[in-house]
Amino acid sequence: MSTTHYRTNAQIQAKEVRLLREDGTQVGVVAREEALSQAKTAGVDAVEIAPLAVPPVVKLIDYKKFQYQLSKKERAAKSTQKKVDLKEIRLTPFMAENDFSVKINRGREFLTDGHKLRVAVKFVGRQLGHKEFGDKIMQRAFQLLSDISAVDQQPKWFGRQYIATLSPIKNAKTKN
Repeated sequence: MSTTHYRTNAQIQAKEVRLLREDGTQVGVVAREEALSQAKTAGVDAVEIAPLAVPPVVKLIDYKKFQYQLSKKERAAKSTQKKVDLKEIRLTPFMAENDFSVKINRGREFLTDGHKLRVAVKFVGRQLGHKEFGDKIMQRAFQLLSDISAVDQQPKWFGRQYIATLSPIKNAKTKN
């Protein structure tokens, strides 16, 4: 439901208003009482749709129908918006080549779907003694995904993880 409140009928405060019919044709500038009487004879409401205009614009329409149409427009606008999620792939510094390529392909799918991608290299135990391998695997991941993504956040250490964020490039062509 729309959060905007529209003044209707007796709530309209301006002495003169620009009056529109239901089909959008303009009647002209009339007194408020004249607009209210025309609304009453037509069996509809006088709704102030542009209160900041000089004089304010009032339309003769069924208010409930007007609210329904506004909510319908809002739902349509909301459905066209795409929610961008943050997806994650987890790598290890000494992972097998096939495992690495499977994870990179999964990351590629996330990026082509329009999601942001967090690449995390997780270190366990003695692996922390060789942090340089984390940077090597991260740079390799960046290189393989560079055609469809850009680095949002450079790699940083968070505890035992080396984490970076990638975002999809618009108009990028996917490799198949």
